[in-house]
Amino acid sequence: MTYRRILLPLDGSAMAEQALPHAITQAQCCGAELILLRVVESFPHVPGMSLADVATIRERTEEWARDYFKRITAELEGLGIPVQTVVVEGRPGPAITQYAEDNQVDLLVLCSRGRSGLSRWLLGSVADRVVRGATVPVLLVRAQKVDDENQPQDILEPGS
Repeated sequence: MTYRRILLPLDGSAMAEQALPHAITQAQCCGAELILLRVVESFPHVPGMSLADVATIRERTEEWARDYFKRITAELEGLGIPVQTVVVEGRPGPAITQYAEDNQVDLLVLCSRGRSGLSRWLLGSVADRVVRGATVPVLLVRAQKVDDENQPQDILEPGS
């Protein structure tokens, strides 16, 4: 099967970026466009906080997402991979599957956090929700433990 549009949801963590080398490989093999998606959860209005404050927080969160994507986009473009970045607001699981359905995505690539047992039941899993709700193929990469969430990752090699 040939993929034309590959969706890679990223939350800014090194753990989520472990799916990036796999998405790169698929994009290179198929000559596909890679779409980087960041879902920004809605910030609730807190009593005593003005609507302007909420809007400022939302703007800064979206600005952070765009800045985060700049580094990754530069590396992908250096590899000759067409890339698009998208920031949407919502709950991650439903927002990811809805974006894929609405935008003719052929493949979803994402990382599983590897939760099990009680923590999975209590916290849920975005990856589970995406796998169950997706109408397109999903490549689920099991995350390896990351010692330092802020340590930059080499996007060219899986497991780095």
